[in-house]
Amino acid sequence: MRALPIAVTVLAAALALASCDDGGSGDSGKSGDPSGAATRAVAACAIGDAGLQVGPANAATAAGDTGNIPVTVTNNGPRCTLKGVPRLAVKAATGDAAPIGADDSARPEELTLGRGDTASFTITYVRGADGDAGTLAARTLTVGFPGTGATKDFPWTYGPVAGKGPAGTPNASVTPFQHAGD
Repeated sequence: MRALPIAVTVLAAALALASCDDGGSGDSGKSGDPSGAATRAVAACAIGDAGLQVGPANAATAAGDTGNIPVTVTNNGPRCTLKGVPRLAVKAATGDAAPIGADDSARPEELTLGRGDTASFTITYVRGADGDAGTLAARTLTVGFPGTGATKDFPWTYGPVAGKGPAGTPNASVTPFQHAGD
């Protein structure tokens, strides 16, 4: 009976492979991660689990000037991923909202954030002229994460935003998420 020794050899090889340690080179960053977190799917980050810091900005001071607003995201929840660009809109006092599109020059990558890890993105905008029909008198910045529906609002204190293209389209863009900090 030759099948029994072959079955024992296959079982021994499978057990030997299962007991191998990756030396900490897995996604978890921990050697021999007992939770198996490195092999489980990681959910999209929830904005409710994140701390967001808007600014300090390099604000545009006159109509036609370009301003940049950095936003830092700190994950205060479980391990999660950010992929793509944040969903942003600026709102006027009237409640009219205008989405801010993605900066097409950068390629989004998937970031995995553990508790306390940070990522960032930058909003670039052109300041509009007060009272100009093509300018949005922005008062609120709405931020959402890809793959989720929840949002957070922040005061927009950087002046009116110039319009471009179709009516109601702000002359503004946002970069993809990037790793921040160490």
